[in-house]
Amino acid sequence: MKFTHYDLGQRQRGDIVEVTLQGSAANVRLMDSSNFSSFRNGRRHSYIGGLAKRSPVRLQVPRSGRWHVTVDMQGLRGTVRSGIHIVPGPLPTLSERPLSEVPSLIREVEPVVDDGVEVHDVFISHASEDKDEVVRPLAEALRAGGLSVWYDEFVLKLGDSLRQKIDRGLATSRFGIVVLSQSFLKKGWTNYELDGIVSKSVNGEQVILPIWHGITKKEVLDFSPSLADKVARNTSTYTVEEIADEIIDLVGGAG
Repeated sequence: MKFTHYDLGQRQRGDIVEVTLQGSAANVRLMDSSNFSSFRNGRRHSYIGGLAKRSPVRLQVPRSGRWHVTVDMQGLRGTVRSGIHIVPGPLPTLSERPLSEVPSLIREVEPVVDDGVEVHDVFISHASEDKDEVVRPLAEALRAGGLSVWYDEFVLKLGDSLRQKIDRGLATSRFGIVVLSQSFLKKGWTNYELDGIVSKSVNGEQVILPIWHGITKKEVLDFSPSLADKVARNTSTYTVEEIADEIIDLVGGAG
């Protein structure tokens, strides 16, 4: 059987495949790799689509993975020319749920530390370029609200080992804040901190609060799909003071 094959590569759930036809009606099938292999070898297979009498045909990818489209004239008369266009699915929306409705933001078990080592309520990961506008005012507001904050200007001294201090801060904090900005995405140390914060999240629970600052949904999604999916705050819709107040209420109430 002759057919036209389009290898779509890796597609995300929700992507729309738009198939244009010129000429006769045709069979249009959207298949994952396993079913495409069965189709190509004449075996039973499952697909999305079928006989298309109008153009364009729009088919939605049901789950992320590698996908294929075929166009054929089996059982039909005439000829057809075809083409495809991919319409990306909608980007995840920024969740605006109240932080108080996400109890897993706080580690339920206190960090185990040696005697004399301070346990911090909040660890803040950020790029230095964002200090003046966002991070320093946020850290100062959180500390003024009674929280113990791991923030480099509060805890680092001349001669300290940055890596050791970060490791200790991550290990002794109940809550992680990540200020995501274009500067953050380009830094090495911020990604090291982020890996440490994310590693504390188990069983799908959220123990970090991303704060989006001057960054788009697509940039966050490209950087980390898992972060793009989490409850977050955006400095374009919340003031630093409003974000701080929410965190103080959440962390202080769980203490």
